[in-house]
Amino acid sequence: MELLYTGKTKNVFKLEDGHYLLKFKDDVTGENGVFDPGANTVGLTIDGAGLAGLRLTSYFYSKLNEQGVPTHYVDANFDDATMTVKPATVFGKGLEVICRFKAVGSFLRRYGAYVQEGQPLDSFVEVTIKDDDRLDPPISEDALAMLNLLTHEEYAILKQRTIEISKFVGAELAKKGLTLYDIKLEFGRDAQTNEILLIDEISGGNMRAYKGEQYIEPLELEKIMLAD
Repeated sequence: MELLYTGKTKNVFKLEDGHYLLKFKDDVTGENGVFDPGANTVGLTIDGAGLAGLRLTSYFYSKLNEQGVPTHYVDANFDDATMTVKPATVFGKGLEVICRFKAVGSFLRRYGAYVQEGQPLDSFVEVTIKDDDRLDPPISEDALAMLNLLTHEEYAILKQRTIEISKFVGAELAKKGLTLYDIKLEFGRDAQTNEILLIDEISGGNMRAYKGEQYIEPLELEKIMLAD
């Protein structure tokens, strides 16, 4: 295997058959030792977080693949905490797409003069550029098109799929008595067909889930979701 990229929460390897291998780490994003799915720095290391993230990601991706949602997921190896994926290219240097159902996190920090914490939001979608030096700034549809990161047509697909996938995840959580407040997704283009694909992970590390008023930590979320 050839190591292509060392990331905050995963390392990326290229396989001989053209697929890629994602190695999940126990590092999670946050600040000052506090987990935050929207943070752009590694905030802490949680023993078992990598495998928990992989198990939940495999759970969601398998269901999405069955429904015909385009994703890069091929399979997972829990013994090695790795996931095999199809090759995909990212938009520019990478985009993150957040779907918000409740006002928390950076949304609340920015717009706190107009919203209350936990206030319902109507599947609000926002896109940020992956840029650690500039703190992952939000970007509008028009700016994305002007900078040739994606077209207006691609943005419409991105937004629609973000809402559909996020509502699906929210419905799965609701079966376990949990409420999804927000979730961060990533998309890319299929290296062969150029089709827009869901990429990266879907785990407790990139969403906020609550049981009533209680926030559910990533490892606990995996236990709840995958319990028989």
